[in-house]
Amino acid sequence: MTRRWRFHPEGQAWAIAIAVAAAWAYRWRETHSPASQLLEAVLEHTPPGATRRGLQKARTLPLETAPALAARELGSGERVISEDTVPYSVWCAARHLDNYAEALWSTVSGYGDRDTTCAIVGGIVALSAGRASIPPAWLEAREPLPRRF
Repeated sequence: MTRRWRFHPEGQAWAIAIAVAAAWAYRWRETHSPASQLLEAVLEHTPPGATRRGLQKARTLPLETAPALAARELGSGERVISEDTVPYSVWCAARHLDNYAEALWSTVSGYGDRDTTCAIVGGIVALSAGRASIPPAWLEAREPLPRRF
């Protein structure tokens, strides 16, 4: 019997949006394109649906907007769904592509599902800002990974 797997469309949109954001952020180290282009690139590849609509809304928010206000407009993961998490996370990453610590402090100030949004933003910004942007004290305080990784 062949098993057909069905995947949630918004879960797929989440994965696509964050993968595109991460790839764009990595290339940003060479191009230093305007940060607003991050949202454009993500929108270009994210399939139609609620997550894409949230990203379209995020694109209209100036990057100078206070994160708490952006979180009220976009959601910040409190509903624990793609459309409530991805737009805010990508918007926060775009604000601080060159500063890991500022990106996380900015993200956490939106409250919501802070561990998830900071994990997303941290993963994106680590690719754009590089390891040198991560505060040494934060690197020293992390939990060690097993050797097999």
